[in-house]
Amino acid sequence: MPSLNTLPDWLAHCERLHPKTIELGLDRVKAVAQRMDLRLDCPVITVAGTNGKGSTCAMLESILGQAGYRTGVYTSPHLVHFEERLRLQGESVQAGALLPSFERVEQARTKGDEISLSYFEFTTLAILDCIAHAGVDVAVLEVGLGGRLDAVNIIDADCAIITSIDLDHMELLGPDRESIGREKAGVMRTGRPVIVSDPIPPQSVIDHATAIDADLWRFGRDFNYSGDKQQWGWAGRGRRYSGLAYPALRGANQLVNAAGVLAALTALREQLPVTAQAVRNGLAFVELPGRFQIIPGQPTLVLDVAHNPHSVAALTANLDAMGYYPTTHAVFGAMADKDLAPMLARIMPLIDRWYFTDLPTPRAAGAADLQARCQALNPRVQAVSSTHAEPLVALRAALSVADPADRIVVFGSFYTVGGVLKEGVPRLSAQHLQN
Repeated sequence: MPSLNTLPDWLAHCERLHPKTIELGLDRVKAVAQRMDLRLDCPVITVAGTNGKGSTCAMLESILGQAGYRTGVYTSPHLVHFEERLRLQGESVQAGALLPSFERVEQARTKGDEISLSYFEFTTLAILDCIAHAGVDVAVLEVGLGGRLDAVNIIDADCAIITSIDLDHMELLGPDRESIGREKAGVMRTGRPVIVSDPIPPQSVIDHATAIDADLWRFGRDFNYSGDKQQWGWAGRGRRYSGLAYPALRGANQLVNAAGVLAALTALREQLPVTAQAVRNGLAFVELPGRFQIIPGQPTLVLDVAHNPHSVAALTANLDAMGYYPTTHAVFGAMADKDLAPMLARIMPLIDRWYFTDLPTPRAAGAADLQARCQALNPRVQAVSSTHAEPLVALRAALSVADPADRIVVFGSFYTVGGVLKEGVPRLSAQHLQN
């Protein structure tokens, strides 16, 4: 095997190992983890769901950090750099800190009978190993896809959170919310709390919690929130918070995510006590790039990784609440397997000009294909749209015609938003991007 000395070397190696990009199943990843004697000696919170996982992880991380805990947070995918997938005490891991963990995975994988791992499985094991060696007080693990058969699920969660469930990855998880909910429910463990923050969860989620005797916390039954324009409050089993400022993450849907976070922290209060002040500060200071992120300046720039019908509906509602803009421009790129018609139909009434973009992955729909699909829903799109080779080129095209009072929305795949963010947030201004 060639010498692997850098993180890009290891990532390229991971991409070559397995014939499939995605192959759900725990047998191979469990076998390697057992050879590594991999375990996390701290409380673990696992977060599954279709939308809201990243926000939920970010709020948990922020509150626990404010409470003084050393946190390790694994999320995927990344926007710009792979190292974003692991945050230790709120900071992206250094590439050099990951290399020993990649080496340990490779040694275990090739010891005796060689075990083939997908890119996601290999990198997940490396990140879990890095967390195990980092001496953290609490680990927050975001499920990559589904739950039951996702590589993250080799770790038994002390508390699971299931956020909103909607139609996505149907070719792998099933054709409806009940099937998808059944897969997400696989992160539950007998006798341990599971927080279901989806206000109307699939019955399959409730049934599985009952079947395995998990400690089920349901939104609207075991915890709830209320609020007005200035502040909000939360009440759950044996605990209440009042007069809370709204989370720093924008969007009406963030209160549902925050409610689930407070339920999880309440369920774990014996293991991970947090003060009311840590909750207040954590919600006030939480940050998460690419989730209804508004970049200051003119024209207004909004970044959002909404890439399925449910998240696009939330983005549409949030855009609608922003008020009047003379023209709204949209930079859009997405994977070919997404349910594009309902996504485009929902947001189309708010968009005046479209800038469709290719993305640097074989899974992506081409810009011309996206344009054709949008045009099929509204023939007028042809006259007010263009196609581009990459997101940053598309954004520059939008900036070249946008007035200062306009709004530009960059949304869709992580590759779309990441392709813009690679320029760096301080440089995302009309002046810099047009030069």
